[in-house]
Amino acid sequence: MAPNPFFNFCAIPCLYTKFLQPLITTILALTLTIHISLPTNMESRNSSFLCVLFFIFVLNIKISSVQGLGVNWGTRAIHPLSPDIVVKLLKDNGFNKVKLFEAEPWVLDALRNSGIQVMLGIPNDFLAPLASGVSVAENWVTKNVSAYVSRGVDIRYVAVGNEPFLKTYKNMFTNTTLPALDNIQAALIKAGLGRQVKVTVPLNADVYESASGVPSEGNFRSDIHDLMISIVKFLSNNGAPLTINIYPFLSLYADPHFPVDFAFFAGTNAPVVDGSVSYTNVFDANYDTLVWALEKNGFSSMPIIVGEIGWPTDGDINANIQYARKFNQGLLSRIIQGQGTPKRKTPPDVYVFGLIDEDAKSIDPGNFERHWGIFNYDGTVKYRLDFGSNRTLVPAKGVRYLERQWCVLAPGASETDPKLVDSINYACTFADCTSLGYGSSCNGLDARTNASYAFNKYFQAMNQQKGACNFNNLSVITKILPTTGRANCKFEIMIDVGKHEKARSPPKYAAAAGWLSPNFGCSMVAVLLLSLIIGWVA
Repeated sequence: MAPNPFFNFCAIPCLYTKFLQPLITTILALTLTIHISLPTNMESRNSSFLCVLFFIFVLNIKISSVQGLGVNWGTRAIHPLSPDIVVKLLKDNGFNKVKLFEAEPWVLDALRNSGIQVMLGIPNDFLAPLASGVSVAENWVTKNVSAYVSRGVDIRYVAVGNEPFLKTYKNMFTNTTLPALDNIQAALIKAGLGRQVKVTVPLNADVYESASGVPSEGNFRSDIHDLMISIVKFLSNNGAPLTINIYPFLSLYADPHFPVDFAFFAGTNAPVVDGSVSYTNVFDANYDTLVWALEKNGFSSMPIIVGEIGWPTDGDINANIQYARKFNQGLLSRIIQGQGTPKRKTPPDVYVFGLIDEDAKSIDPGNFERHWGIFNYDGTVKYRLDFGSNRTLVPAKGVRYLERQWCVLAPGASETDPKLVDSINYACTFADCTSLGYGSSCNGLDARTNASYAFNKYFQAMNQQKGACNFNNLSVITKILPTTGRANCKFEIMIDVGKHEKARSPPKYAAAAGWLSPNFGCSMVAVLLLSLIIGWVA
């Protein structure tokens, strides 16, 4: 039987307390008894005893960590990390769910047999072809779903479109989203995946609204109300969830008078009062507005997934390390505690946005678009997050870099050279200089450092190629690390995409040797305990 796709975080502590913790305690007592009765061969006795204790320790760590936490993995980077390294990064940090924005073979191949559940996205540009006929959808499902499920990729959802009803799209996708959704569902059923893989549509929170500003007045936007009801009904009929993207940061970004404290989870002196309920943060208020909209239209029990939520670390005055850590830690703490909203006490599945910074994303919404990652471009940790059980974020392993050299403004170059401004503009046209913008981490540098930063960004983006540090004879390559005097504004060295270490498989003889070793019983204990865990969770 396929695992329940709506299994929630809050069930884990309950299972642990009621069933697994007593089970582990019993096994520990049994282990002690067996240990005492073992032959007097001390090496064998100690080895077996320590082995069982190790597995009990591992189980306690795994069960008490955050379960079901997802993350968005975007790949819009000029030097993307190797997907093998990213999958290892996901697993090392306890992310067992990932949301992808499109079907990229190099990413999906890396997720094979990883144990990570996948929400596979379909870009909006594909909606029209998919809506044109079910055969197009069948071909897409065959190529991008069936082919990978059969090879060990755990695809649980197909996300049809990405925020297709944004007001800024001016109804570009309103006529194609539901037909595309219908055809993908039909194609999944034909492929025999209708129960295993569910469809959904990631929507922006602007699809619902409240005229008075309180959640209980929530309803779907008037211009798409009927369409939304049709989509929700379709999802409900097919046992699929509704996916919503909620961005408290954007509320603050769009309105300079928005109360800053209300964007976070620590409470506020000015709550939104809705009858007997006081909302102290915008996430709860926003999410419950959707719940009210669903309830008013006959879908009170509709499952909801939060498909995107997070906070950027650069590109705006409110996009910084301190705010990002405050927001994401608040979100994470709620998940660990099993805390829902006033309207729904059970927390939804959540996909944090995003995993890694993407320096090739469009900045039309704002410079912050390239800085949503909880990890830097190279998989290094931006800030500490507490996952409970003494677990924090750990960086990517096996990342290789280009040579330790930087392109800077030449010592003899004049800051008033008429060619300097054009040279900086050229560099920033082909490289990511968003950190130099207003309110950003590198804004306000002196003229020389500003030019050097821009030159180096281009130099690294061009893989340090010969001629990439030639800005009208104003630049020079240095082996000495330049500095800006700011902790969050650094001269980077780009990763070398051709030299990543790849994940190593254990030698074949190592697996075989386990059956011949005196610790064969230890291996069986591991299998037994893991089977019990899987049985309880599934």
